[in-house]
Order: sequence, then C-alpha cells, then structure tokens
Amino acid sequence: MFGARIIVADSDARFRQKLNKLLTKAGYLVVAEEDDGRKAIQAIHTMQPDLVIIDSQLPGKNGLEIAKIVEEGRVAPVLLLTAYNHREMVEKAKESWVFAYLVKPVNEANLFPAMEIAMANYRKLIKLEQKISQLEETLETRKLVDRAKGMLMETLNISEPQSFRLLQTQSMQRRQSMRQVAEIILSYSVEQLKEKIHY
Repeated sequence: MFGARIIVADSDARFRQKLNKLLTKAGYLVVAEEDDGRKAIQAIHTMQPDLVIIDSQLPGKNGLEIAKIVEEGRVAPVLLLTAYNHREMVEKAKESWVFAYLVKPVNEANLFPAMEIAMANYRKLIKLEQKISQLEETLETRKLVDRAKGMLMETLNISEPQSFRLLQTQSMQRRQSMRQVAEIILSYSVEQLKEKIHY
C-alpha cells in the first residue's frame, strides 16, 4: 500500500529521522513523528493514519498501551518496535492490536514486508468485522420479524404467509423497513394491534 499515511512514535530522534528517510524514499507519507506516548495518541486520533509504527518503550504511554487505545477506536494497525526480543513482550503483543512486531535495528528487508502485511491483515479484519455485524443485524431483524408474525397470527387469527404479507404491505405503505414495522407491531398491545392493523 505505497502512499500510505504513517505515524512514527519513538523517543530516539536519530532513529525517527532514519525511519522517516526510509519510508519517504519508498513512497510512504510520514504524517507525524512523536517522541512521547500521549502525543502519539493525540496524533493518531487527529491524523487517522493507515499505519502506526511505535516503540514498545515510549515515555508517557508504552507501545502496548497505545495499541489498546488504537484498538478501541479501530483507527489503524500497529507495528510494534522493540530493542529486545522478550518472550513476555511477544505474548503481550499477540493479545493486543499489534499486527507486526520487529526487533531493532530495522531495515528495508524486514520493515516494508511487515508494514504491508500489517495493513493488509488490518483491512481483512475490518471487512470481517463488518460482515459479522451485518450478519448479526440480519439475524436480529429475522428474530423481530418472526416475533411480529407470531403476534399477528395469534391476534388476527391468520396464517404465517398471511402475516408475512401483512408485514410487507405495512412496510410499503409506511415506507419503513420490515424491521421497523416489526418493532412497531411488537410495541402494540393486543387491543392496539386489533385497532390499528387490519388484514
């Protein structure tokens, strides 16, 4: 994803400068450089980058704490940098919003593939979450429509196909979705339903 907008957060100014040069030369856009965890969080929320590259030991808030905040807002994937390959750090990174993990020093050979994989996996995850959300919405709508059909069948003494057609008719007449009509019907008492809905 060349041309991607990147935020770099590391307390080492020389390292940030080196990383900025590497990224810019490769066609990425560094939209912010921060040396402190709190500043990094502010920049992330302001700039809405495509990727966040952060050091695990930032002052103010460390890399894993920032990853958790970024996860809650679903802003961008996080690539975590560390000077030491501690097993404990790796385990914590696996449980957080870290999409790639690199031990310093970094170079083009390991940085760019890690960045691209992190951004690609992030996009896949967001799409998957959207699909799951849509499926949950569809399932909830189906449950509401089934409950509304059951209420219509019992109250108006009609069949299931008739109750479904009635819902469709109400949906078209009201210019509302089937879910909205089902919610309205379920909010009625039996007496209100008999009064307001006729088959």
